[in-house]
Amino acid sequence: MNIILMAIPGFFILIAIEMLINHLRGTDYYRLNDAINSLSMGMLSRVTGALYALVPFSLYAYSYESYALFTWEDNFLTYAVAFVLYDFCYYWNHRIGHVVNIGWASHVIHHSSEEYNLTTALRQTSIPNPIGALCFVPLAFFGFEPWLLLAVGSLNLIYQYWVHTQVIKRMPEWFEAVFVTPSNHRVHHAKNKVYVDKNYGGVFILWDRMFGSFQAELENEKVVFGISTQLASWNPVWGNVKVLSSLMKDAWGTKSWSDKFTLWFRKTGYRPADMEKNFPIIKSNSAGDKYDPQISKAEKWYIFLQYLYIAPGLLAFMTLIKSMQPIELIASGFTLIFALFSLGKIQEGSSSGLLLETIKFILCVTVSAWLFSTTPIVGISVAVTSIIMLVIYLAIQKKQKIITA
Repeated sequence: MNIILMAIPGFFILIAIEMLINHLRGTDYYRLNDAINSLSMGMLSRVTGALYALVPFSLYAYSYESYALFTWEDNFLTYAVAFVLYDFCYYWNHRIGHVVNIGWASHVIHHSSEEYNLTTALRQTSIPNPIGALCFVPLAFFGFEPWLLLAVGSLNLIYQYWVHTQVIKRMPEWFEAVFVTPSNHRVHHAKNKVYVDKNYGGVFILWDRMFGSFQAELENEKVVFGISTQLASWNPVWGNVKVLSSLMKDAWGTKSWSDKFTLWFRKTGYRPADMEKNFPIIKSNSAGDKYDPQISKAEKWYIFLQYLYIAPGLLAFMTLIKSMQPIELIASGFTLIFALFSLGKIQEGSSSGLLLETIKFILCVTVSAWLFSTTPIVGISVAVTSIIMLVIYLAIQKKQKIITA
């Protein structure tokens, strides 16, 4: 049973409700491009997660099968203990994701949004955190089966969804003292100096209070969302690898052999002295101007339609994963990744949009016809929809050329 897949309809219902409240109140919690980018990041993480599963080795499963010290009864107490201990391990995994370079390279994408709403919760990484993953191995030694880890991990992730909102200001004080809430999680997503690297808890804020990383949201310090070095891109693929790419460049370019190997495990933001001197990175904690390349209203509508075009493909992908052969999984996964890449380039107003969209539609028609060869209506439907979409995009581009001429 895929708990995350079952929760997806609820996620989108809550997004719709939050958007309605945002509209009625006249607040500015949503931008279409940022929201679509967050959703694209979430889609990409689902696809890459399925592709990673093609690699059979699992450190957790191996540790459980070889070194489990205890056996637990199949009852509510076992589930409750596993849920609490998982959140404790999650706290340290999350903390490492913020304070170690290689951890931040994995986690940074979740913080790259300059807005804060329920779509931000779905902005998940596609780059595994190799160090953070070790934080959960002790649960294997304690005898918690891999399926139980996945179950409580999914519930933990679902809980975290609702706290990514500005609509709810404060919960009752007793709730704020024990659980992660929208207020203390807004602090976690802030780039204000007073808020940086605080409130790592997933479900329980108790761990932050215990280990000195708690910070309440202050009345006189408005939260500024995002990261100190702006992503400045709607490309979900580049968004995932940007920090990793920077680390690789620093490791390759530095003359210090020590830094080449230790850079990855140093404190987040650490750079070799020679690379910092020759290739400085300008950082800012001020609000500044948000990344917002201007495109026409027609292009915005097209982007929204493209999201509706891609979303059913992802749902089909997630539903059919277990029945797919590896080659089918790779082909469909690559197609979805390319579709999200193309969507991001269109949002940026790229001149290569028409070429990318044409390739995307060809891939989508080909792969859907292949996977659903016994159900021709699916392939035909995708083909017809793709042709209509491409004609619409051509019309938009033609109109844009006339306006700018």
